[in-house]
Amino acid sequence: MIEGKEVTWFPSYGAEVRGGTANCTVVISDELIGSPVAASPDILIVMSDASLNKFLPKLRQNGLLLFDSSLIKVPITRTDIETVGVPATEISSQAGNTKSANMIMLGAFIKKAGILNEASVFEAVESSMPAGKNNNIENNKKAVNEGIRFIEDKKS
Repeated sequence: MIEGKEVTWFPSYGAEVRGGTANCTVVISDELIGSPVAASPDILIVMSDASLNKFLPKLRQNGLLLFDSSLIKVPITRTDIETVGVPATEISSQAGNTKSANMIMLGAFIKKAGILNEASVFEAVESSMPAGKNNNIENNKKAVNEGIRFIEDKKS
């Protein structure tokens, strides 16, 4: 929204959070969005084997799969997609904040997909945190930068 794009999100965090596959569909578009549901997404970010098994078949041909390679060890057998393993849990653990693996994946997504401006994402991180949580803002920004750096280093 900061960049003037249309955005919807559709979370599913019910009872599945207790060991199942919690998920959230996010749609970012330059045009009006007709539905927040994506039956065949262009990009899939997964953080667990259960989510990989459930959602990988829905990823469209020539889509992009970003996955936490610290937790997902099974080989990706689809050859019609681009796959990028990001050791997000390992990186977050080394940084001393294991809860930031999702933000590391966000950074990898930003750099790899190239559909969002880094500055806009940092602005969104700052504006979404409650007052008095400056330490969380800085930790999240650091984690996003770690994800960006991982993709940059992978290109070299």
